Amino acid sequence: MDAALDDYVRLTDVNLRRHLETERGLYMAESTKVIMRAIQAGHSPRSFLTSPKWLPDLTPWVRMATGQDDGGPVPVYIAPETVLTSITGFKVHRGALAAMNRPMLPDVTELLRTARGGKPARRVVVLEALVDHTNVGAIFRSCAALGVDAVLVTDDSADPLYRRSVRVSMGTVFQVPWTRIPAWPRSMDLLKAEGFTTAALALAADSVSLDEFAALPVVSSPDSKVALILGTEGDGLKHATIAHADYSVIIPMAGGVDSLNVAAASAVACWELRV
Repeated sequence: MDAALDDYVRLTDVNLRRHLETERGLYMAESTKVIMRAIQAGHSPRSFLTSPKWLPDLTPWVRMATGQDDGGPVPVYIAPETVLTSITGFKVHRGALAAMNRPMLPDVTELLRTARGGKPARRVVVLEALVDHTNVGAIFRSCAALGVDAVLVTDDSADPLYRRSVRVSMGTVFQVPWTRIPAWPRSMDLLKAEGFTTAALALAADSVSLDEFAALPVVSSPDSKVALILGTEGDGLKHATIAHADYSVIIPMAGGVDSLNVAAASAVACWELRV
């Protein structure tokens, strides 16, 4: 196999891709719609890989990214879908992939001060130790749809730019400003220093219901800033995180259900806290 296609080999091997994509400074955008959103966000491609059937749909975005229909200095590889499957290890969604250069992530404080169209963020979501790429992608999609200004991702969370996260998010990982927040939960102090009220979505003895929390003056005032903290899929938030947050918040349940999937919970909470 041509060494130029190395970026696309064994995309289903999560451990391999986590290492290689970080080492090479790249991520994969799958489907023309996701590639479009990446390019619209200003991300630059290393190469494209597509089947003949999907080349006409991809060409306008190749032109936007490179200035030329054929990609100019950026290779556009074309192969039958069976060959794409043999290279990548899976059936390529809508027959198009792009290896994209990873953008440099902003500083946390810089992001908080500029995420709302150059103005300070008012609604932020923090993902603590989320390891499921599908959940990460789904949460980004909810954040984009419900007006969240920024997402902060702890170092032990899954990569939002992993192929499945990007695909599930429908490319909204390029739309919602985000960065890694190191040294969590001590770094929660950065949020508090920027005037955020921190809310841990967790069951605790002093938890308040989501609607009660949303009605508090510190949340409902016109200049309020709220950071909603979501925990890992199995164990939830760390005890230190809950203890350090200003509030613990729960979504009231009915029908004998004790909790929602973290992605569903994020959508409910972001809708209730929208501004």
